[in-house]
Amino acid sequence: MGGSHGHGADQGERLYVHGHSVVHRLPAHVKTVALLAFVFTVVATPTEQFWAFGVYALLLIAVVAVARIPVRTVTTRMLVEIPFVFFAVLMPILGPDPRVDVLGVGLSQPGLLAAWGIMAKGTLGVVGSITLAATTPARDLLLGLERLRVPDLFVQIAGFMLRYSHVVTAEMERMRIARESRGFHATGPRQWKVLAQSAGALFIRSYERGERVHLAMLSRGYTGTMPNLGTAVAVRRDWVVAATLPAAALVACLLAWTVSS
Repeated sequence: MGGSHGHGADQGERLYVHGHSVVHRLPAHVKTVALLAFVFTVVATPTEQFWAFGVYALLLIAVVAVARIPVRTVTTRMLVEIPFVFFAVLMPILGPDPRVDVLGVGLSQPGLLAAWGIMAKGTLGVVGSITLAATTPARDLLLGLERLRVPDLFVQIAGFMLRYSHVVTAEMERMRIARESRGFHATGPRQWKVLAQSAGALFIRSYERGERVHLAMLSRGYTGTMPNLGTAVAVRRDWVVAATLPAAALVACLLAWTVSS
């Protein structure tokens, strides 16, 4: 069981791309604050100012280039936003009037603008998060959240999620193999009952495992807080370097509001 936990710690590092760039060297809490400031700036930008989002994209591309993150890594991880893309595609179809003809299809103008806003702002946020995760080890991210005074309980939940996610995934894979070895194949709604039963069994097993882990922690002196292992101390230069991205984005946002007014 101990070996499995050690593997779980490595599991959380799969998002990290090893490097020695200036972005990698910045303390985790500094990069987190810079990313949040950038995201808030992007969200506050008027949706109809398309050029501003182009500026934000160029800024992120520059950061990715400085960090030397492979383009394939970024594009592959961007698949996580596919559900939001499907939602955005529906907005021009189901949105209110007035409507405009696009390739013979009547689409809602407000829906098109709203869909563009979701796509643009969501994609920029996802790429920013990917960059943060790729340049910061998972352990440093958690320590950075502690440094930012995030409630300790939230930090612990995030840490356990990273550490034990592979356990749940491996359990789910074993259940899939067991079903298929008995001739089960999900080909339609008739098999949904079996899949639902499997999901329920997985939930119960995960809950019981969590109780066992909690009891093991209590037996080792756990009192509700984890030991403070410390984190990197940020100097003024770190804050100045990290502020480059949100500061440039803020200038673009202010110009966008000036033009729109």
